[in-house]
Amino acid sequence: MPKMKTNSGSKKRFALTGTGKIKRKHAYKSHILTKKTKKRKRNLTYFSIVDKSNNSSVKQLLGMK
Repeated sequence: MPKMKTNSGSKKRFALTGTGKIKRKHAYKSHILTKKTKKRKRNLTYFSIVDKSNNSSVKQLLGMK
């Protein structure tokens, strides 16, 4: 059986936490920032956790399953 390949784009976008959860960055923080409020831009800065409904698909992309 061949080796499982990881998705290169996913490697750059997701990271594992110590407890096994998957971290992700928020979208909409790259351009057209003038019309967005300071509060909105600040809140988009932080990492968040991938939802449990998407967990299995992201783990598959990362080659964990």
